[in-house]
Amino acid sequence: MSQRKRSKGPGFTQGDDGDDDFSLSQTQTHSQVQRNLERRSPDEVNRKVSELVQFLLVKDQKKIPIKRVDILKKVIREYKDVYSEIVNQAGRTLQQVFGLQLVEIDTKHHIYILTSNLPRVEGENLRR
Repeated sequence: MSQRKRSKGPGFTQGDDGDDDFSLSQTQTHSQVQRNLERRSPDEVNRKVSELVQFLLVKDQKKIPIKRVDILKKVIREYKDVYSEIVNQAGRTLQQVFGLQLVEIDTKHHIYILTSNLPRVEGENLRR
């Protein structure tokens, strides 16, 4: 059975290296994630989304690479069954609130960075 890369929100892609920590979420379909979400309260999921956004911002501020393994162990924990939804919502929050995008820079080791989506300010606008 072959697995293909799936998009996890803007700029967020997931590889297919068979990482044991992540094998459950890799094989879940959209409907399975939706069923798992129904078992969780929206407040629980929103709390995890907020924790993930904070985790990503702190890692980025300290210029520490963001590793999927760290996200799973330190933030997601027992919410692996809804990992993709938490990451999607966190990605939307980062985009809408901070103008940032989560981008995978190393597909083998699943390392991510945050990049700015805001337009560059040049010339006359810069002086203001």
